Amino acid sequence: MTDLLLLSKDTLVAKIINGSIESLLPERLPLFLQRSGDIEAWLAARAVDSHRTNSRLLKKALRLENKDDLSTVLAVNAATITDNYWVKPLDDMTTTYADVRFSVNRFDNLALTGDVNSFNQSPSRTPELTNTGSFEKCWRLIDGQWWMIKAGKPEELFSELLIYKIGKFLHFPVAEYAPDGDFIKSRDFTDNAKVDFEPAASIAAGVSNYIKIVEALKPFGKEITESYIRMCYFDALVINMDRHEHNFGVLRDSDTGEVLSLAPFFDHNIALVSRGYPKTQSFENDRLINDFTELIRYTKESIYIAQFTGADLENLVRGIPWKLPVKDGVTDPEQFVVRYLLGRQEHLREKAQKAFGLVSKKPKDRDTR
Repeated sequence: MTDLLLLSKDTLVAKIINGSIESLLPERLPLFLQRSGDIEAWLAARAVDSHRTNSRLLKKALRLENKDDLSTVLAVNAATITDNYWVKPLDDMTTTYADVRFSVNRFDNLALTGDVNSFNQSPSRTPELTNTGSFEKCWRLIDGQWWMIKAGKPEELFSELLIYKIGKFLHFPVAEYAPDGDFIKSRDFTDNAKVDFEPAASIAAGVSNYIKIVEALKPFGKEITESYIRMCYFDALVINMDRHEHNFGVLRDSDTGEVLSLAPFFDHNIALVSRGYPKTQSFENDRLINDFTELIRYTKESIYIAQFTGADLENLVRGIPWKLPVKDGVTDPEQFVVRYLLGRQEHLREKAQKAFGLVSKKPKDRDTR
């Protein structure tokens, strides 16, 4: 790897010489580098998933000679939409942040759908090379705001939008989602990198145990650990099977490096009924519920969670444009989802109260329009 300068906006944070980090502003380093010092791993983690079909088309359309992760991110100075970090060669004294940050994306359709017309464009800088994740997606600039547009089956799109609506109804800090034709879109929650998003992999790489993650988050303050506990409750409620170290994290002040909060809850397309209708109505051996119960027993934190009624859920479901398939003996899928979520909510409440003291607010009528 060539020697590099690591910057945040136009502030020089570190020099990378022979793969080693010479930190100039330790408090401004990415948390991953503060923890591990592994610059190549940090850069590679910012690369588009090479297993996505459209990412291979994208690299070919951009005429990338070297298609490994490191070469991919360096082709765009390792810049992303969701933070202000970037790199440039050690001897480059002229390139500025304004030169590398993204203000247009001409390859959004190619990244999202493999659009053949996009394939024939001249190469240009695109945030798609640092758009991570396994689903076909793209960044699109809409009225000056970046939105993530994501493809999926109706069950996945239905689940993600309903989960967003439930999270908003329950006053959780959820990332914004909305329908976008045959796709779903989510607004960039860093608001054009006014703050930096750092994935949990930067703090606790390879850790999936809730208790170990809470311990890793404790140095950042009680508010962040409480938000994480609420996220674990929410994941248990909506059956988010795919919470991993790259789809949650923290937000940092890009000028000071201070950790401000847990990032809004996002990425729920492998949850609820995205992979089919649950075959059992018993939750006694439910792994997500039991893991959450173990967590609050350990932390001894009493958390206050609003509750929904069946009428609340029916109102939320009514506004979703995608229809669930009739299959596996489920003849009224939307009502199945309502009943199933009500059952999970009640079981969660009972288990948590026995474990320590989840205190639920009584359901009441609210305007969900």
